[in-house]
Amino acid sequence: MPRLAANLSLLFTEEPFLDRFAAAAACGFAGVECLFPYDWPASEVARRLADHGLTQVLINAPPGDSEAGERGFAALPGREADFRDSLDRALDYAAAVGCGRVHVMSGVADPGTVPGTVPGPDPARLEATLVANLAWAAPVAAARGVTLMIEPLNTRDMPGYALTRSAQAARVIDAVGAPNLALQYDFYHMQIMEGDLTRTLAARLDMIGHVQFSGVPDRNEPDDSELDIHVLLARLDALGYGGWCGAEYRPRGDTRAGLAWARGYGIEG
Repeated sequence: MPRLAANLSLLFTEEPFLDRFAAAAACGFAGVECLFPYDWPASEVARRLADHGLTQVLINAPPGDSEAGERGFAALPGREADFRDSLDRALDYAAAVGCGRVHVMSGVADPGTVPGTVPGPDPARLEATLVANLAWAAPVAAARGVTLMIEPLNTRDMPGYALTRSAQAARVIDAVGAPNLALQYDFYHMQIMEGDLTRTLAARLDMIGHVQFSGVPDRNEPDDSELDIHVLLARLDALGYGGWCGAEYRPRGDTRAGLAWARGYGIEG
């Protein structure tokens, strides 16, 4: 059976952030993930995790100035120092909350453009920068027991993002060659960009370290979707995937009321 984690940046927003841990546990989730937890002391997050028997399965590294459109630095030439600072902060936080996976965002190369277009940024230079930064970062993270994740994002929601395809992510992972660098495979983003998810899951399984999902195209509950979440989760089981699957969607209303899709996996609203 899939191991489901609740994304507390999007789910249970009826509650203040620190109270969402209790809400997730009460519904049966054993794991939680979140985007950017840095506004809350790691010691307090660690206490909530321990109090409710939860595992923090994923956090994102700090993205930079999100108000200005920054979404990480890993593929951005000239931002190497920012990338290293972001990673250091993420690794410190991950250690404090017992989290073994950190998503390092590749970055928006040029807001409003798509890599490879004219006069957009050079995709080869972005990819080379991503490889170089991750080659530096992987042993740093390994020394602290952390696996780094890279995630392709769709160009509709994130124009100009430097990593958008699973094949591109696979090239980067192969080029770095680090055992603690893995693919974060999000059904939502990959359905928009590629489709053919069941075949891609089989082809990329060896490098997938975390899965996320939501409904397509509106990123609501996965029972309101052009994808069949139950088919995809069963496919992961059949392939032998043993990692976490993060429910990363925006509920249409009350989070608990929208959990009917998860009852077959031990989750109750």
